[in-house]
Amino acid sequence: MKTMADPPPFTLAKGTALHRQLFLVLRDQISRGLFPDGALPKEETLCERFGVSRITVRRALADLAALGLVERRHGLGTFVRADVPVARTTPSLTVLDSLRKTATDTDVEVLEVAQSEPPMDVMALLQIQRGEKAVHVLRLRSMSGTPVMLTDAWVPAPLGKRVTPAALRKQALYELLMAQGVKFGRVVQEITAVAADPVRAGLLKTEVGAPLIKLVRVMHDADARPVQHLTAYLSPERSRILMDIPGDTVNTLSAGQFVHDVR
Repeated sequence: MKTMADPPPFTLAKGTALHRQLFLVLRDQISRGLFPDGALPKEETLCERFGVSRITVRRALADLAALGLVERRHGLGTFVRADVPVARTTPSLTVLDSLRKTATDTDVEVLEVAQSEPPMDVMALLQIQRGEKAVHVLRLRSMSGTPVMLTDAWVPAPLGKRVTPAALRKQALYELLMAQGVKFGRVVQEITAVAADPVRAGLLKTEVGAPLIKLVRVMHDADARPVQHLTAYLSPERSRILMDIPGDTVNTLSAGQFVHDVR
């Protein structure tokens, strides 16, 4: 009889180390709660299921153990640690509540605050004319010493007068804007994925080329004027994005839209 711990057949691909692929598969299954009794399949079972050697299996299990997801019990096998969270949190926060929670739950390191001309894509979304400058803010947020999010934000120069490294260590960027009288209105978000370049990989302490979640958020004021462009980079190994869509907006763009840039 098939159980939750017996996933459908999975063939490892060429081009990436087999132990790394097996690690990713097992980590995903652990996060989804596919081992309800806590026990992972025996080493020989994993060897047969994925067509790999025992050395490959042991390297994958060692990586899971190093990450604190499993523990090896001599003579018994490998088990999911009891303190590993499985259930997903139910999203129930507004955008501002979410920003407030992020600011409260993380430690911020201000990497840069400077006035400069934004890139063309940011310039267009903030409706800034060519040659005009904006305030650029680069921050790294961490939890318990582990980096979880790199944010790259731009605000129009008139709204960035109070944005300084010292101010950002005490208050989040959105709070500084609100203190200047900004009332937030429409928010547009885009979620994609990118490969970590050497700079972002170094800051987020992940591998060069590892996948990163990329969220682009453009916040407008109550008069529909863009007041902030933010790009956040997160490692899917440590972070995820939750959305709660009211029933009366399911048939609107508030529920999101799939966009395919195929040429």
